[in-house]
Amino acid sequence: MLSHAGLNATLNAASACLLATGYFFIRTGHILAHKTCMVFAFFSSSVFLGSYLLYHARVGSVRFQGHGWIRPFYFTLLTSHTLLAAAIVPLAILTLSRAVRGQFDRHRTIARWTFPIWLYVSVTGVVVYILLYHIYAPAKL
Repeated sequence: MLSHAGLNATLNAASACLLATGYFFIRTGHILAHKTCMVFAFFSSSVFLGSYLLYHARVGSVRFQGHGWIRPFYFTLLTSHTLLAAAIVPLAILTLSRAVRGQFDRHRTIARWTFPIWLYVSVTGVVVYILLYHIYAPAKL
């Protein structure tokens, strides 16, 4: 059975796949397929955010158990992920709203920033999950 944290990682992974596929579609001129992928990526990320907030409201924070070189790596990754995750919320909303309003030049201008940040946040979210809950998981009681 998929844990709550596992669900969150799955939603992040789905967002990353949808973003990459949507990027491919727009680069190859498949506008409707691009639009569909991006709407589903936004939906997946929105469900993730709600699920993540609910999970951490119930569980609190989970202590990272790794030691040695992995510890500064993990916290550097987590810090960049967290800061960019906070930034991506308004960026994604603005990017999507410009597309919906048909402001495609303005959409394209901001999407050049939004896409790589959003993809980074989605991928690093999965990496943080793997490090925290699988490789360096806290001992079960």
